[in-house]
Amino acid sequence: MGDLLDIRDLSLRFGGITALQEVGVALAEGETLAVIGPNGSGKTSLFNCITGIYRPTAGSITFRGESLLRLSPDAVTRRGIARTFQNLRLFHKMTVLDNLMVGRHLHFRKNFGVALLRLRGEEIRHRRRCEEIIDFLNLEAVRKARVADCPYGIQKRIELGRALATEPRLLLLDEPVSGLTQEEKEEFAYWIHEIRGRFAITILLVEHDLRVASRLASRMVALDHGVKIAEGAPGEVQRHPDVIMAYLGE
Repeated sequence: MGDLLDIRDLSLRFGGITALQEVGVALAEGETLAVIGPNGSGKTSLFNCITGIYRPTAGSITFRGESLLRLSPDAVTRRGIARTFQNLRLFHKMTVLDNLMVGRHLHFRKNFGVALLRLRGEEIRHRRRCEEIIDFLNLEAVRKARVADCPYGIQKRIELGRALATEPRLLLLDEPVSGLTQEEKEEFAYWIHEIRGRFAITILLVEHDLRVASRLASRMVALDHGVKIAEGAPGEVQRHPDVIMAYLGE
């Protein structure tokens, strides 16, 4: 398998603060890779660089052989990269189904003739795709409910569903099980595992729960203060002296 995502010597600075320093990560097609590290280690900054929210100070990011560095967030999404956020970013006054339909907007044909004739076929096709995702994530009972009326655990699933609705090749999950009960974590871990097989999606995830991360990922990268300090199999990374130091200190 070739590398789907290739990050080399990535650095990000905000004035005198270095968020990332010469970080390199390669992600193969079909792989699930976990990025771990204590708070402030640069994990979310890495995601923001990949998705075009931040412009790196130096280094390169290529996806399917194409540079992402000068692309806007919506252009990155159109290339086949979707993400969820640590702090949910949903449309709370809209229904669950409508939130997923937002994820389909980039697949709508912007054709004047289609709009003029008000053809419904395309909308029906996109709605059917969203209904399939609702069924997959067990959201049928709340499909017409306002997101604001749904429990937090359900909202996490809705955001995952909206990301899936974009039909990504690469899915970035930023702390997907944070704030969930143990039962909800088990369910969410199951869906993440199923996503890779059922939808053929490559997954890059940031996760503080190392037990969940170890179950899902075949490989781990550890960051500390913006520097990559370890990479390898989950067990090897978690036993690495620098990783133990980063989490526990002296």
